Amino acid sequence: MGSTRRTAVAAGVFFLITEIAAIAGLVLYQPVLSDASYIVGAGADGRVLLGGLFELILVAAVIGTAVTLYPVVKSQHPGLALGYVCGRLLEAALIAVGVISVLSVVTLRQDLGTAPGTDEPSLVTAGRVLVAIHEWAFLLGPNVVLGANSLLLAWLMYRSELVPRIIAVLGLVGGPLICASATAVLFGRYDQLSPWGSIAALPVFAWEVSLAAYLILKGFRPSPLPHRTSPPPAARLPAAQVSA
Repeated sequence: MGSTRRTAVAAGVFFLITEIAAIAGLVLYQPVLSDASYIVGAGADGRVLLGGLFELILVAAVIGTAVTLYPVVKSQHPGLALGYVCGRLLEAALIAVGVISVLSVVTLRQDLGTAPGTDEPSLVTAGRVLVAIHEWAFLLGPNVVLGANSLLLAWLMYRSELVPRIIAVLGLVGGPLICASATAVLFGRYDQLSPWGSIAALPVFAWEVSLAAYLILKGFRPSPLPHRTSPPPAARLPAAQVSA
């Protein structure tokens, strides 16, 4: 297996991991996200901590997609390729902020939530603040920044034809759509975890899964665009020699 083929497989695997880890983390977090009094209740800390682990795996996989794809797409457009890497790093950082906020709720519940004489209203307020931080990090990271990243990578793939253009079109549609949905959530049109939000996320989900499957099964297609090459010998000669 050549180095480019290995790169394609690695990128595809990282994309699949992002989808699996993101869904698992969101499901496992539900006791914290759905129960305003979780911090002073019986709790489900083991489940939430497992969700945090999946989210950390998600952070690593998000960075992995950028690291593996950058050497391939930079030859097509170095500026956009670098922008994709920076966007993925920002997305990973925002996800990490959400992880820290949720795990902080678990820490407060274990240290203070079950202690006698605890000021429960204050703890509940603190828990809600931390959950709100997670919700905003989730909105900005795996929605707004994800949408921008999807658009960048989809354009690079569409332009270079490294994958079939029908796959890239999913990203070109899904990226702006999920950003528009996040904007609607920002202005209170509907909740982030709602039917409308789920529908808006479907094209990006389809883009990443189809891209992952193609890269794993087929690898990159030969690009019709010329790669950046060194200038011809005459361009590197001193001006006097060229004129002579």
